Amino acid sequence: MESVIRLFEDAASDPFVTHIKIIQYRVAKISRIMIAIKNAVKNGKQVSTFIEVKARFDEEANLKWGEELEQAGVNVYYSMPGFKVHSKLALIRRIEDEKPALYAYIGTGNFHEETAKLYADFGIFTKDKRITSEAARIFTFLETKQRPTQPFEYLGVGLFNLKDKFISLIKRETENAKKGRKAKMILKMNSLQDEEIINLLYDASNAGVKIKLIVRGICCLVPGQKGMSENIEAISIIDRYLEHSRVFIFHNNGKQEVYLSSADWMVRNLHFRVETVFPVLDPDIAKTIITCINIQLNDNVKSRIIDAKLTNKYKKNTNDIAVRSQTETYYFIKRNEDSSTLSDQIKENI
Repeated sequence: MESVIRLFEDAASDPFVTHIKIIQYRVAKISRIMIAIKNAVKNGKQVSTFIEVKARFDEEANLKWGEELEQAGVNVYYSMPGFKVHSKLALIRRIEDEKPALYAYIGTGNFHEETAKLYADFGIFTKDKRITSEAARIFTFLETKQRPTQPFEYLGVGLFNLKDKFISLIKRETENAKKGRKAKMILKMNSLQDEEIINLLYDASNAGVKIKLIVRGICCLVPGQKGMSENIEAISIIDRYLEHSRVFIFHNNGKQEVYLSSADWMVRNLHFRVETVFPVLDPDIAKTIITCINIQLNDNVKSRIIDAKLTNKYKKNTNDIAVRSQTETYYFIKRNEDSSTLSDQIKENI
């Protein structure tokens, strides 16, 4: 989370940054991000934030921050009637070579320094115009309440194309399986409850798609049932940190695609919230995420099997060493960081 905080602190003091935009669903009571946003205004930046005051348990804190930010000169936009804004998104505009450039942060978890100590999430920093241009459209919609005139191509956005995006990805795997091609999906989320999506997963299973689910909370799909879901396996991981990320991996006939999202597959998320699903376009980052998910699939310490009997038995493998995914993920990331640092040092010495 420190890198996310520093993004805003650096942007607040960078003389070439002109605009900062952020969606705040949950805000820490003591927040360096909010302080950075106020400092950005003092430094002449145009700053806007969308605050969701219907965030359960955080209504009072969000309203308080909204008032404080308004007093500091931030353009504050509040909840829209009938739905919640749940996307985890920020956008920064910077002048480079006398031209504007956009940077985005987009993730699965809130800009909340305290919950970040307890939650396990993924987030992406990007300058890729395919992502940043569509992220800018989301902010324009939130600020003007006018529906975008251009369709979203790379992002899936709640109230527009979010559910359709997920459905098309599931159906593509199903069609590939029907054509005799290898087809599989790995789907990680907090909760799985939407009936239409569940029925599509049953159809995919019956077509021969191999599906692996990691669902921490509510799971209304029944895996492992002959003639219905025999190609679906499901686990739940409950450990020290709250598994909060949403990750969707599709085989795509060998051209694997990885998506991250703020949305679970629940009716409320897919129909009544502004959520975002986005592709991981950088192959190295996609590879890192896939490795993390594979570590979770091999967890035999804290993962429980979800089945029709509702017994939630721990997944055990007596023929292998103990794999506690949260611990293994920590060491995997640490090895990558240490290796990257060593590589940079070697390059400097050459």
